[in-house]
Amino acid sequence: MKRAISPVDIKVEAKMDAGDTPPSPAQKAEHNTRGRPFERGKSGNPTGRPKGARNKPTRAVEELLDGEAEALTRKAIDKALEGDMAALRICLDRLLPPRRDRLVTFELPTIESASDALKASSAILAACAAGQLSLREAVEFQNLVSSHVRMLESNEFAARLVALEAEATRS
Repeated sequence: MKRAISPVDIKVEAKMDAGDTPPSPAQKAEHNTRGRPFERGKSGNPTGRPKGARNKPTRAVEELLDGEAEALTRKAIDKALEGDMAALRICLDRLLPPRRDRLVTFELPTIESASDALKASSAILAACAAGQLSLREAVEFQNLVSSHVRMLESNEFAARLVALEAEATRS
């Protein structure tokens, strides 16, 4: 049984010559480069964007505001003093940036061995339960203790290894 020829088949045949074969997927990929057009580690612009280069919109805004910064600042302060909450927020954000961490005064036992870490961990938990430390601060303290214990353990391991090597050379 013979298949009927559709208009799409006619268009495809019209684009190809009689001896042509349809392009393979690899040949199609050469024409439609997507994903990684350059080798890894090598870009089309090896020198990259110059340090300190600014976008055109940023430069345009800077040129518009050049010389007006003082007047704009005074206007924002005046609006904030009049009670404009948005202007007040802007002024306060500039005067008092968001606080990242607070200074914590906390009595932590000395950790000289891995066994001392249990006392330190207990002290951290007690301070958190008493409200001296926030949960986040307690977690950060506990991470410091864990890191310190790992360093102590690796130091103890290195000392034992040195002692074993010294004993092996004597024998």
